[in-house]
Amino acid sequence: MPVVRGCNLPEDVLYDVENHTWFTELGDGTVRIGMTSIATAMAGQLVAFTPKKVGRKVRAGRSCATVESGKWVGPAKSAAGGEVIGVNEDMLANPSMANDDPYSAWMVQLQPDDWDSVKAGLTAGSDVAGPYEAKMDSEGFEGCA
Repeated sequence: MPVVRGCNLPEDVLYDVENHTWFTELGDGTVRIGMTSIATAMAGQLVAFTPKKVGRKVRAGRSCATVESGKWVGPAKSAAGGEVIGVNEDMLANPSMANDDPYSAWMVQLQPDDWDSVKAGLTAGSDVAGPYEAKMDSEGFEGCA
């Protein structure tokens, strides 16, 4: 598993480095989206999680959820457009679970519109260390504690 400045980046997911999100394919044409360890470290302890409702459409590059911590409120952006077909009920009840284990605390499950095109633009876990090092430099982020 790549580790960049103390941040774990599992190899078994695909990364949207620009938006600090990860995707995992579920084998049935759907994907789950979550926040990276970098995103949760930058945001701090999460206190609220408001996903798009099941049945709603998400446009590519737009929010699939709103996340709130003590120091930040903002969108979790999805590189993929599509229909929300599931939300993580556990994370609704306990948003800080994303701080504890960001790679099991997925936010929404999506039926993506054009997954092959989106997937081509994502970074494989095995290749993510360099792009994330550059992203952290550009954002002045020291790393995960």
